Amino acid sequence: MFGRRRGSPLRQRFEEVHRHRPRSLLSPFVQHDVRAPTAVPPGELELLEPGPPAPFCAVLADVAQVDPGAGLALGLAGDGVSLLARWTPAERRVELEVTDADGTTVLASAPAELPVPGRLAFVLNENQVTVLGAGVDGDWRPLLTERDAVRARLDLRDPAVLSTLRYARGVTGEGATRLSRVRAGTSGPAGVRDPQVVRRPDGSPLVRNGKLYLTMTSAGLGFFQQAHWGVWTLDLANPADLVQVGALFSRRDGLVLGDHAGQVVHDEDTGQSIVLVSSWGDHDMRRGVHVRHVVTTADVLHGVHLLTTERLELPTSASAWDPSLVRADGRWLLAFVECTAFQPRYTFHPALAVADGPEYHRDLRLVGADTSRAQTEGTLLHRFGRRWYVLASDGDAREHLVYDTDLRQVGTLDAEYGSNIPHPMVVETGSGRRAPRWLLTFDGSSWHEDALGYGTHGDFVVLRGAPA
Repeated sequence: MFGRRRGSPLRQRFEEVHRHRPRSLLSPFVQHDVRAPTAVPPGELELLEPGPPAPFCAVLADVAQVDPGAGLALGLAGDGVSLLARWTPAERRVELEVTDADGTTVLASAPAELPVPGRLAFVLNENQVTVLGAGVDGDWRPLLTERDAVRARLDLRDPAVLSTLRYARGVTGEGATRLSRVRAGTSGPAGVRDPQVVRRPDGSPLVRNGKLYLTMTSAGLGFFQQAHWGVWTLDLANPADLVQVGALFSRRDGLVLGDHAGQVVHDEDTGQSIVLVSSWGDHDMRRGVHVRHVVTTADVLHGVHLLTTERLELPTSASAWDPSLVRADGRWLLAFVECTAFQPRYTFHPALAVADGPEYHRDLRLVGADTSRAQTEGTLLHRFGRRWYVLASDGDAREHLVYDTDLRQVGTLDAEYGSNIPHPMVVETGSGRRAPRWLLTFDGSSWHEDALGYGTHGDFVVLRGAPA
């Protein structure tokens, strides 16, 4: 039996000590920050070079003054194609319009009671455009969001389309619109979820200068296709200090996508990183989800990257996500989630595979799967003492499960269980019996779900372990 011996996770009680909502329309990867921009003649657009590297971007404008009859245009444009949000204060309305070879069409419109001075934002997540407004010091609120009509005219995931576009701003109507600031770059998260510690091949967490590296899904302003993947650092001495340092996108099937829910295994000796990620970027229930991978020498822990990945052949015919990989006792352990059905609800459970050879992706064989579970994901490998375990989160039972490396359940974590299906990412900082343990997870707190739908959720939640 597992028991509550020294080093056991069952000897710990995890309680919440910090909660953070890393929400921002614009990520730290700002390509343009123009203060007091020069005036643009009415009816013309100013294009900012370079354009976005991925269809996950934002243009934000601080509006100082608008003449009667004038308005503001923000978005993307180039080579006779444009996708713009147009705001006309006098009409108290915002519109989303597209221009291409077929002409100009208004795709969506909505009332827009915005103050001047105020702020306007154009956010692209995959093929979904959301227009937001705010007062000078107020919170952003969605004014309109549209995906299907955009996709019917343009596929922003297509590199041939995206490469022609630049960030754009312009003045509509008659008169002048004075801006105090314009920023543009990679879009940020509405929330975060799916935390995974960046590990060395032996499974130890990557910590530099007291900062723990981890990957998390950056929730978008919509469903799973509108999310993407990011790299973050957490100050272990101050869990409120959470900083995004990277943004990762997938280049596959001729598209640039926001695949997410994965892991990075970084070898500091060789400079190589194994990147595993789930194919949520183009998810629909007919296509399902699978795990993808790549080995790269790019510094994926910092900056914006487009990674060319390929499918990882797992020992399952079902959909799969949430990969977790370590090299332990001369073999590779790979935990993942198996999904056996999407209707009438998503049905999924934990599974574990091993590769006995030197390569993690060759000859994987299934060790086991807990098919008694139907809402269990967040499969995470963790070492307590000298032994490795698989942790997972059961949304039906509302508890964190602990399995051994034969995938036999040996207990549960003594931890507060939040909303949604919070993944139990346990981290040890230091060595010895008194070394603190943290449980890093998320919850189901959404942001404007009434306007944007399901998918904006994810407060970052830190729990501290203490002897039970």
